[in-house]
Amino acid sequence: MDGNKVRCKFCLKVLNGGISRLKFHLSRLPRKGVHPCTKVRDEITERVKEIITMKEEGKDACSSTSKRQKQIETIFPALVPSIKPLMSPLDISPPVPKILTGCTTIRPQSLDAERCIAEFFFENKLDFSVARSCSYQLMLEALGGPGFRGPSLEALRTTWLQKLKSEVTLQIKEMQKDWATTGCTILADTWTDHKSRALINFFISSPLGTFFYKSVNASAYFKNTKCLYDLFDSIIQEFGPENVVQVIADSSLNYLSIGNLMMQNYSTIVWSTCASHCLNLILEDFSSIDWVNRCILQAQSITRFIYNHSWVLDLMRKFTGGQDLVCSAITRSASNFLTLQSMLKHRTRLKHMFNSPDYSSSPYANRPQSASCVDILDDNEVWGVVEELAAVSEPLLKVLRDEQFLTVLDKLLLIPELRQDITQQIYIFKKAQGMFGSNLAKEARNTTSPGMWWEQYGDSAPGLQRVAVRILSQVCSTSSIYERNWSSIQQIHSEKRNLLNKEALSDLLYVHYNLKLQPKGKAADADPIILDDIDMTSGWVEETENHNSTQWLDRFSSALGGGDLNARQFSATSIFNSNDIFGL
Repeated sequence: MDGNKVRCKFCLKVLNGGISRLKFHLSRLPRKGVHPCTKVRDEITERVKEIITMKEEGKDACSSTSKRQKQIETIFPALVPSIKPLMSPLDISPPVPKILTGCTTIRPQSLDAERCIAEFFFENKLDFSVARSCSYQLMLEALGGPGFRGPSLEALRTTWLQKLKSEVTLQIKEMQKDWATTGCTILADTWTDHKSRALINFFISSPLGTFFYKSVNASAYFKNTKCLYDLFDSIIQEFGPENVVQVIADSSLNYLSIGNLMMQNYSTIVWSTCASHCLNLILEDFSSIDWVNRCILQAQSITRFIYNHSWVLDLMRKFTGGQDLVCSAITRSASNFLTLQSMLKHRTRLKHMFNSPDYSSSPYANRPQSASCVDILDDNEVWGVVEELAAVSEPLLKVLRDEQFLTVLDKLLLIPELRQDITQQIYIFKKAQGMFGSNLAKEARNTTSPGMWWEQYGDSAPGLQRVAVRILSQVCSTSSIYERNWSSIQQIHSEKRNLLNKEALSDLLYVHYNLKLQPKGKAADADPIILDDIDMTSGWVEETENHNSTQWLDRFSSALGGGDLNARQFSATSIFNSNDIFGL
């Protein structure tokens, strides 16, 4: 209020003396003649008491911090500038700013602060013994003030692990409520580690998100069809056969027989091979063809020169408007073709860069690698091949997205009542009649996810709507859903590392993966194939040993004389035009 007056929100009593008297009033402590509040809630009183106690302890802690700092200066004088306190004791006040992005404003010792710190440990698979580190405690006190404490090693291993596990489980149960409409997909990602253990990670995906279910060591029975089938069957039963639309696994021979048996026993469930795995195998075989590999190597000689010289890289980004040439993808083969498309898109800009006055006057222009890059950029025959490769690789993605429409209808519309009028409904959809033809439905075609679009605008074809929502709500790949980091699995599975029992290890893996899978500000329209960072060890960036600047300057016309795939001959003018692909 005006002046130095405050009014209690609980009993409405007006107090003189500001915040200090209000704290004594709310804490019900008989000090300084302040009458205790008669209507404040007990939890508020306890919290205010903690604040008062913390402030009083903070004064003593300030002096102890100074003593500790002097001790450090005596023992490690060279390190004093780097570990100097971020703020002086006079600057420290009880309220503490946000510690981690997304956390609410916290006070020392609050559960919100401990939660953020615990999530940081679990999400980044940090060893719990870090909590015993002196520098860990110094860091927390620098952020939260003297006396501020984070969760202990024991609290991380027990209290917070179980608390976060329970919360994740509740979130997953909320997601399951929509499965009667949208259905879900079981994702099985398999890997063999250096100890020849067959590890299978199971994830469940639906429109509301993807969550990690469990990790299974199937080494003892990975080649036993019956045992492996029983494992998948138990997971289907866990989530309900009526809710499971699809199971996705890789294309190993072990899984083919299981998939056939699964679809025989569950007529409404589709067994699918991971689309990204299939795509990678196709592109990998394609990349091994001589004329394709030669084109990739020539293009790589340009990116290696640019990315290994910071000045040239900065200049390139000015000419491309800040865009990179190299596109990192989940697999090496996908990276190759995405980067070729990117270089085709920026070819003209690259030529302008190498011919610009800034570059021509730089010492880099006189290097042999620079001349090689200019020769390749000016070679229309090379870029005719790049253009061809960009056009050939694009339809592979489209083919993999094509659904076997009528087969799917047969599996999901089992009884005659569900198939009634389905032909008429398909006609209504294709002709955009009824709700399909409304302006709202037409405008939402390119702005709404397919599953959601059918749920909103598919009422004119109810039978088709049910099938469309369940099918279009599923994913087609395991690789683009989550962080594929098997080193995390090895580390967390290692009992020697964490000294946890089997159940605790399982809980830790469960919390770690599901924290990773929670969205944290990632753009909704981000391309799931392209990763955030460029792999600086890829063939597009890393310099090879004994690099020969003219190694990849062979002309296609001299080497490609035959008619088979390994000796493909291209005319000077391709049937594909880069303007048609990229709209430049």
